[in-house]
Amino acid sequence: MPAILSYVGSFLAGYTVLVISFYMVSIVVPRAAFVARSLASYLSLVICSLYGVAASIALRLLGYHQLAQWTVARSFKWVMGLTTGVTFDVEDPNGYLDKTRPAVFIGNHQTELDVLMLGCMFPKYCSVTAKASLKKVPFLGWFMALSGSIFINRSNSQDARSAMRGAAEEIRNKRQSVYMFPEGTRSYSKEPMLLPFKKGAFHLAVQAQVPIVPVVVANYSHVLWIKGMVFKSGRIPCKVLEPISTIGLTAADVDELTRSTRELMLKELVALTEKARRQPVSQARDSQANGVSNTAPKMKVAA
Repeated sequence: MPAILSYVGSFLAGYTVLVISFYMVSIVVPRAAFVARSLASYLSLVICSLYGVAASIALRLLGYHQLAQWTVARSFKWVMGLTTGVTFDVEDPNGYLDKTRPAVFIGNHQTELDVLMLGCMFPKYCSVTAKASLKKVPFLGWFMALSGSIFINRSNSQDARSAMRGAAEEIRNKRQSVYMFPEGTRSYSKEPMLLPFKKGAFHLAVQAQVPIVPVVVANYSHVLWIKGMVFKSGRIPCKVLEPISTIGLTAADVDELTRSTRELMLKELVALTEKARRQPVSQARDSQANGVSNTAPKMKVAA
């Protein structure tokens, strides 16, 4: 054990020196900041994942395992904010994150930095869904498995449906909320846009008869743009929208619910991005494949 601890300590010390070195070089070579913050981000993720494994075990023994992901999310917020200078300012004046439970929270998905966004806004008594392959990733996968993440095998529709049924039962029986990215993958877009929405989150909300709570994050390519090797410090606005009721809705209503929610989020995405950049923005061409109309249909609002 002492030998292992010594090895880990040496690795962390060397890694830290490497990060600091790149930060120093960035004074002369700006793109070195991209490398420095990327390395710092991965180190933060490993540290918080290790903490998450221990916290998940401890909270499960104490009967509070539903708080594991919230606890670790907050640790990641502070660790990564310190190491990269990046944070998300969450606008939730009506307290929907605290008051709406259980619910299906959904958000736009831009880059790997969305993990930090979750760290800043993640509600209590909530878990995430993730692709099944992440379960095998050291540290992060261990934490996600121990903390109750819902793993979905996208290559097997039967397994995916089974996971969704299990999630609906968790939501109803344990009042456990779920956070999902309906785009299904990261967009990496430089301008505000949304990929076509997959319908799993909406089927889940309707099946469990719980509200959908949209969370919209401004396009932050001015802070992180991977293709251009840009990674700066900054504050990114994030807004929690009014919950959308699914009471009385059935599977037949999912298409309409998906379209109207996406349109609402796209409109807010453009507004938030203009707020973040303090100037008008050009919206990326909206190439949706699921037929979103230009005018959002009227939606029910959760009480």
